[in-house]
Amino acid sequence: MLTGFVLAGLAGAGSYFLPVLTAAVAITGHTGDLPSPSAGSSAAAEPAPNAPFTVLLLGSDDDAKFSRDHVLTQSMILVRVTPATHHVAMLSIPRDLWVPVSTGGSAKIDAAYSYGSARAAIATVEQDFQVHVDHYVWTGLRGLIALVDAVGGVDMVASNPVMDDFYPRDINSADPYAYQRVAVLPGAQHMSGSQALEYVRSRHGDLREDFGRSERQQQLLLALRAKTKGMSAANLPDLAGALNGEMTTDMSVGQLSALLPLVSGLSTTDIERIILLPPYTHGGDIDGQSVVLPDWSLIRPLVARTFP
Repeated sequence: MLTGFVLAGLAGAGSYFLPVLTAAVAITGHTGDLPSPSAGSSAAAEPAPNAPFTVLLLGSDDDAKFSRDHVLTQSMILVRVTPATHHVAMLSIPRDLWVPVSTGGSAKIDAAYSYGSARAAIATVEQDFQVHVDHYVWTGLRGLIALVDAVGGVDMVASNPVMDDFYPRDINSADPYAYQRVAVLPGAQHMSGSQALEYVRSRHGDLREDFGRSERQQQLLLALRAKTKGMSAANLPDLAGALNGEMTTDMSVGQLSALLPLVSGLSTTDIERIILLPPYTHGGDIDGQSVVLPDWSLIRPLVARTFP
C-alpha cells in the first residue's frame, strides 16, 4: 500500500485525525498486525472512555526502489493522547538513531521495520525507549499528496525553508533513482499536496538535517489538523476516497469511532512537541555510517514524563 507520511500522523494522533481513518478502515477494511499484547495490554480491546493511549506513526519511502516487504521507516513519531486532560504529545524519533533492534544486533532505528514489519518496529521502540505502544499506523508516500489536495491544501508558515538539488523524483517517474531541484521559500503560504510532500520529505539544505525535517513534519500535522477540525461526517466519503485504502493499522473501526468526540475538543495549546536535539543525541560514525547516538540517561527520563 502507498500513502504519505503525514496521513500516518493524521491518523495516529487520534484526537485530530480519527474521522479520516474511521472512514478509510470502514470502506477498505485494510488493517495490519501488531505484536501479541503483553499482560495488561489494551491493544486488543476496545478503549475505555477517556483512557490515554499511545500510537506509533510509521512513514516509509516505498517507491519502486524498494521491495514492498523491505522498506525503511524514514519517519517515526510516538503520539500520546490523554483525553481527560485534552493533551497530546508528539515525540519524533531520528531515523538514524543507532539502537539495539528487537530482531537482534544494532542498527539505525529506521531499519527495524524492514526486518519484521510493524511488529519489529514496535518491539524496537518499546524496548529502547521503555514505553508501551497501544496501536500503530503505517503509510507510504502518495497518500500525503492526495489527502492535502482533498482538503484544499494547507496553510503553513514555512519556518524551515527548503532548497534541495537532490530531491527524489520517484513518484510517477520512469526512473525512481532520478533527482530534481525543489524549493520551499520561508514565510506564510498555501501548499498543495506536492508542495507539502516536498516540505516534509526533503533532507538536504537544512542545517539541522533530520532534526529540521522532524520539525517540518510536526508543523504539517498541525496544519492538517487545522483544515480537518471543522469537517463533519458528511466529508468522510470524499476523504476516504482520497485514501483509496492506502494504509495499514491495527485500530478497529470501533476503536476509532469511540475516539471521535476528541476531534473538536483540543486546541494547539494542548500539544507538546518533542524533538531529540543535543544533548539528548549527538552525531557519530559506526562502520562507516553516519549515525545519531542516543544518551539514554537523558532520553528515558524525558520520555517517561509523558509516555508510560
